[in-house]
This record gives sequence, structure tokens and C-alpha cells, in this order.
Amino acid sequence: MRGMNDGFLNTADEGTLSANDYDGFAAAYSAENDDSLANAYYERPAMLALAGEVSGRKVLDAGCGAGAMSAALHDRGAVVTGIDASAGMLDHARQRLGDEVDLRQADLNDPLPFKDSSFDDVIASLVLHYLEDWAPALSEMRRVLRPGGRLFASVDHPIVAYNIQEQRPNYFETTSYGFEWEFGGRRIPMRFWRRSLQQMLDEFASAGFRLTSITEPQPLTEARDLHPEDFLRVTTSPCFLFFALEAVQG
Repeated sequence: MRGMNDGFLNTADEGTLSANDYDGFAAAYSAENDDSLANAYYERPAMLALAGEVSGRKVLDAGCGAGAMSAALHDRGAVVTGIDASAGMLDHARQRLGDEVDLRQADLNDPLPFKDSSFDDVIASLVLHYLEDWAPALSEMRRVLRPGGRLFASVDHPIVAYNIQEQRPNYFETTSYGFEWEFGGRRIPMRFWRRSLQQMLDEFASAGFRLTSITEPQPLTEARDLHPEDFLRVTTSPCFLFFALEAVQG
């Protein structure tokens, strides 16, 4: 899974597709993700900048989707393993990556198919907001990281739900919200879970992570000419929060 936030201002009408059914729109999503403002010029470069030097490091791309992030990490010299719940998305990732990246189908709600301390880094790029309960996923990410390993996570900013919901929820409660993405001539129903910043920080700490930074980055400046209509929106109202965390010893 990999979130994309361009053009999602409609209230969700789930119609013939169930919410978050990536298998049902994997091809259209993969094509859009490669060049969209939100992914190609905003979230993905910000995440790669946050991760910094990854050459030679064993990296788990948790929720790899169609493999764009895994490809970028591999190009930077990382030894990448990608997991995703969607078989359809993994098919596109395999077409992109071939045998260069170990790709496996796995759900973040379930135990991960890796031994303890298998990775130096975990990238959780726009995936945690799909989960009502973060505890199992974060516990597994901590388990498969070596002590002192790094977790880099991006999520939809809490303000996003307030921008698209007519009745704004209690900020301090964990609540779900539905909306639609529109691309490839299709309206795609989605459902995410919104939680407060304090809830996020508490979840990370409870799972054994120490926060090293939290950022609200801006998109790349070249996106101004490529996506002029949406550029102003995403540079004046944040879409994402980014966290860098360290797996606590012991």
C-alpha cells in the first residue's frame, strides 16, 4: 500500500469497489504514483532525504506498493526487502524491480515473516494511517529492527481529515474517515484512520522507539511548474507528517 493525496476532495461513495482495494486499481495507481505531485515530488523525495545514506544497509520497505520507493532505495545502494498486502501491487513491483528486491506478500496487521533484528532500517511510507491499531505493526517493526535501527514513517497529517470532513471529529480521538481518489477515469473509495500527534508519539514510545525528528516538509520546487494548481494547496496546508525514530536498546 502507498497513499496518494492528489485530488481526494470527494466524500466516498464506495459503489462497486470496496475501500482500500488496491488489487482493484493496481495498474492505474501504479501509473499515477510514479509522477504525481504528492508522491513523486513531495512524499517520496522527503522520505529519501530523511533516510539519508542507506548504501549497504538492510532496509524493509513496509507497504511497498508498486515498488517506486524500493527502487529508489535500491538505486542508492540499500539491500531492500519489500512487503505489501496487495498481490496486485506486488505484481507491478516485480515488473519494475525483477529479482533485484526481495518482495513478499504480508499484512502489517499480522506478524512479519522475518527473524528478529533482520534489518537496519524500516521505511513505513504512508501506510500507518490505514491501521486502526498501530500497536501490532509497530511492535513487529521494532522486533525485526536491530537495536539502534531506524524507523522512518510518514502519515497523513491530522489536518487532512479536518479539511475534507463536514463534521470535524474530536481531535483527540482515533477516528476513521472516508474519501475518494480520482484517477484513470475512476473514483476510488478509500478509508484512513486519523489520530492526534500526541497519540502517534505515545504509540511509537510504547513500541520501543525514540523520536529523533518530526518534520512537515515542502514539495520539490520543480513541482511548481509541473503541477501549478495543486502546488499552492500543498505548500500552504500540510499533507503529511514525517517521523524519524530509533529502536531503543533492550
